[in-house]
Amino acid sequence: PGPPFTHQQTPRKMVYYGQTSCEQDTERYLDVVKYVFSSYKKEVPLIINTMGWVKGEGLLLLIDIIRLVSPSHIVQMDVYDWKAMAPLTPEYVHLTSGLYTKGTQQAKCKMGMDKVESWSPSEVGRDVSAPDYKLLYVHPEFPRAGVAGEVRVHSSILRDMAILGYLGQLQSPDIGAVIPLHSLIPYQVPFNAVALRVIHTDVTPSNIMYAVNASWVGLCWIPDEIRCQSDGPVLLTQTPVCDCLGFGIVRGVDMKKKLYHILTPVPPENLRQVNCLLLGNIAIPNCVLVGQQGVDGEIPYVTSDYNYSI
Repeated sequence: PGPPFTHQQTPRKMVYYGQTSCEQDTERYLDVVKYVFSSYKKEVPLIINTMGWVKGEGLLLLIDIIRLVSPSHIVQMDVYDWKAMAPLTPEYVHLTSGLYTKGTQQAKCKMGMDKVESWSPSEVGRDVSAPDYKLLYVHPEFPRAGVAGEVRVHSSILRDMAILGYLGQLQSPDIGAVIPLHSLIPYQVPFNAVALRVIHTDVTPSNIMYAVNASWVGLCWIPDEIRCQSDGPVLLTQTPVCDCLGFGIVRGVDMKKKLYHILTPVPPENLRQVNCLLLGNIAIPNCVLVGQQGVDGEIPYVTSDYNYSI
């Protein structure tokens, strides 16, 4: 059917992780995997497309995920002319310690210790036999297959195309001129109607609106009731693992009326459930900001006046 951005669909279950790599917070990444996988009802086959991070902690995290989801088959693709990693045989996964789970060898060593691991025994995988799955090992015979540098470059372009494809839902289905984002009517959302959280870094409350303005946000639902004594923003102290219903752009913040102005293609019946905005390390494609039409003088949110040494 073509690249992913050409056939986007609304997922049955989605969590906004907010980063392109999980190296900085592997524990939350695994919590997200557990949360999404828990909604799988096994009525249809499930294909899990894992990350390409298979070195160091990435491999250990992959072993954790294999233990968590108990797949029936694993398809392992090697890299041409370079032994990337050991074959993920059931015996290998059974014996090897993951990032948060223990292999059988390590588990035996800890049986006499009183310290209890942070995971419950059912999650640690204290099975007496190797996991039961079939390994399908694929070794490409053509050069430059799986070259990491090219993959990284292509990934950033594909991410931008996915965002642009998603924002394309805001355009009229009629073929014609593309309406610039600043000409579309946004939703007005009161500060105290949604909770707010920056995922990837710490932002002081006094600077939170600078961070949110002109940002890509996940439109989420948390089961907790949003309570605020004032009309100011509701700030979460921890990042929740919760349902994401779609995405949007905060195209403006009205500090006087205390409103977020949000552009999103999420239908109104789903927007009624949204009570949390998550801001991650995912940027709006440069072309959206640089290519704004009908602007005289400086382009909003675009500047070259900053110190390159910072």
